[in-house]
Amino acid sequence: MLESGYYNSKKTDDICEDVCGPASKAARLRCILKGFNLRALLALLIGVPLCIFGIYLHGQKITYFLRPLWESPPKPFNYIPHYYHENVSMENLCRLHGWGIRETPRRVFDAVLFNNELDILSIRWNELHPYVSEFILLESNSTFTGIVKPLFFAQHRDRFKFVESRLTYGTVGGRFVKGENPFVEESYQRVALDQLIRIAGISDDDLLIMSDTDEIPSGHTINLLRWCDEIPEKLHLQLRNYLYSFEFFLDDKSWRASVHRYRTGKTRYAHYRQSDELLADSGWHCSFCFRYIDEFIFKMRAYSHVDRVRFKYYLKRSRIQDVICQGADLFDMLPEEYTFKEIIGKMGPIPSSYSAVHLPGYLLQNVDKYKYLLPGNCMRESG
Repeated sequence: MLESGYYNSKKTDDICEDVCGPASKAARLRCILKGFNLRALLALLIGVPLCIFGIYLHGQKITYFLRPLWESPPKPFNYIPHYYHENVSMENLCRLHGWGIRETPRRVFDAVLFNNELDILSIRWNELHPYVSEFILLESNSTFTGIVKPLFFAQHRDRFKFVESRLTYGTVGGRFVKGENPFVEESYQRVALDQLIRIAGISDDDLLIMSDTDEIPSGHTINLLRWCDEIPEKLHLQLRNYLYSFEFFLDDKSWRASVHRYRTGKTRYAHYRQSDELLADSGWHCSFCFRYIDEFIFKMRAYSHVDRVRFKYYLKRSRIQDVICQGADLFDMLPEEYTFKEIIGKMGPIPSSYSAVHLPGYLLQNVDKYKYLLPGNCMRESG
């Protein structure tokens, strides 16, 4: 027994003793867990990892869907109505646009950076052939992502003998900087194209078309601009957006193609917004319009947005073929829009269009050669 006036101050680490009394370790563990909701604990242990995995898989979709919350739409263009009919004189067409008529047409220079779009290039040049004074093409042995590539145009130059007398062709060596942002290499090649344009003999007030190979101005648009006086110095072209072929019409929001009245020392080849003026319904943008599955894979790995290839299975041939026939997105992305209404309205596959009206003339004149670009022909060759 303790002597009078003393007490036992010995501490214990048993946090359950006061509630459950002395017990074995197993009993104490059961006592500790008694205060927890087992279902809530299981939901936490399973739900959190699933949420993290879901964000990993679909984080890009979440970001694009929330785009209207963190990014405002760009300043709207000043749309210029576009008038055309083959039976209306050029003088009247120019007057309808508020422009004068020239005594002689301007010279036109069409300049492109070339990757591997041989069929689209053929359709483009045949569409523009009657109106272009000089075709300018630059290709590199490097993709924008630093992958070594063949000089595809050089290997198939015989296909384009019809422009040989009006062709300025050049090559530029890639820099192959590992880990570099692809847009840096793209800018480097566009600067090289600037030099090639000067070599081609362009002069002040000549027209210079700046657009990617698959952004095809209609021939009558270029003819209008070369004959009309007082046209804007920098004019963007609104193109009809197609995906995979002319079966899947996406929208009419392609605007990066532009036509410039050349100014020595001022005009620079670029692929971004340079003006507020936009000429309506001026041609076609046919994105990822390839004959072979391998060409899809090559571009997905080669172009500046290679970061969109988030998983290897995106490059699986059977998946790509299914996506093409469905009119779905190759990168499993949501629409890049600035309002929830537009994003929701564009979600899901693109509906098929069975209209082949007002497409490039050379395409319709050579249906057997380019059948894969027309409605109802989504199957691609494997080579």
